[in-house]
Formats: sequence, C-alpha cells, structure tokens
Amino acid sequence: MGKDFYKILGLSKGASDDDIKKAYRKLALKYHPDKNKDPGAEEKFKEVAEAYEILCDPKKKELFDKYGEEGLKANGGTGGGGGGGGQQFFYSNVDPHQTFRMFFGGGDPFAMFFGADGSNTGISVGDDDGLGGFGPFSNMGGVHFGNRGGSQMHGTRKKTQDPPIEHELFVSLEEIATGATKKMKISRKVLNSDNRSTRIEDKVLTIDIKPGWKQGTKITFPREGDQTSTTIPADIVFIIKDKPHPTFRRDGSDIIYTAKITLKEAC
Repeated sequence: MGKDFYKILGLSKGASDDDIKKAYRKLALKYHPDKNKDPGAEEKFKEVAEAYEILCDPKKKELFDKYGEEGLKANGGTGGGGGGGGQQFFYSNVDPHQTFRMFFGGGDPFAMFFGADGSNTGISVGDDDGLGGFGPFSNMGGVHFGNRGGSQMHGTRKKTQDPPIEHELFVSLEEIATGATKKMKISRKVLNSDNRSTRIEDKVLTIDIKPGWKQGTKITFPREGDQTSTTIPADIVFIIKDKPHPTFRRDGSDIIYTAKITLKEAC
C-alpha cells in the first residue's frame, strides 16, 4: 500500500481544491518545525507538503485518484500515459519550506504573531481551538504577508528579508544517476546575545541529491544568510548544474552520446 495523500491531509477522496488548501494551511502551521519542536513534526511537515503538491496539481491528482501512489510512480516517466511529454513526478523531492513560502505568498505567517526575536507576543499557535477556523489564523485569508523580499510585520516593527543568495552546484552524470550527498561549507554573520554585534560562523549544509534531479533544480536553505538586527536573513539557494562529461551529455531525461562516423559507416 502506498501513501494516502488524502488521509495525510485528513480528507476523503474527492475533496475540493478549497478543502485541500484549508487542510494544508492548518497542518503546515501546526507542524512547522520553527514552531513545533515535537519529535516527528518536521517529517509530518514534509508529508503534508508532498500531499498538497500532488493534490493541488490536476494532472497528478487525477493520476493518484485512479492508480494511487504506486501508479503515480509507475506513470511518472510518461506524465500519466503518453500526454506528459516526459514529465516526471519527483514529489519526494518537494522542498516543504518552499511550498510553505509559496502558499503564504513568500512571507512569514508567524511574523505577525511573534516578535523580532521569535518570542511569543501572547497569541498561541496550535490546532483548531473551536473558534470556527484555525485558532489565531482563522482570518488569515484577509492578511497580506508580502512578496519575497517584502516587508513583514513584527508587532509594530517592519523587517525585510534580504534577497536569496544563489550558488551553482555542479554534479556529475554519475551522481545524478545514483544520487549523492554534497556538503557545502558557508561562512555567515551571526548575531551575538546582545542582538546588535555579530560574529563570523562557519556552517556545513548537507544536500542529498536524489537520482534523476534535473538541471535547474533548486535546493533552498531558509534564512541561512547573514543575520542582522534589522533584516531577515536571506535564503541560501543551490541550483543544480550538469558538470561537463567527456563522453555523454544530458538532454532532459535522455543521455546523449555524439559519435563521429564515416559516410560508409552511416550507410
């Protein structure tokens, strides 16, 4: 038995798009690892993101409704039986933090309920508390959280997030074929306890490259950039690039070998 994406979101098969969005919003806020430190919360946060990414996409949802997760995997290379033009559903590669940011318009829905230092301003974050919605987030539909890099509310203060810092990550065809783990060392400024002065800190970011990742795939590490007292740290983004190979090159999902032959050999 494969995963039941409806069950993960607490829904029944045939749920509407609106039901799927409401369920994701509720569970993503409940299990977000920044606010929920319980064991298993981060894995649950990823699961609900995977479920949302499948069920909010009409083609993937249709495929899952017909064949389940195993059918989704089996038909992934053809986009569901011929009409997909080679599209692959690598939903296991979903970046749950990217899904979260895109759903909430690129902003931080916790910012208006928590102070600049992350301390609770008096409004609790939790499951449905009987208020007819999602507790303190029941009116979230009318709140604008801003675009990426836009201002975010922290009580009466506004903080803006620095733009993403992008780095190209070159991987070999062999690594793409089998998967690999890359460890990238970064140096960044970190705030001291006085929340004003900074120090330089080295940190190692681990990237688990999954087999079949396409060139251009982005891996995002939220808020791993320089810390300051007036801005939100930038996201660090690594972009998959194909490392030149002496014999082969990749074109989408195809591996191409170019050979020079004589006209006689061609005939």
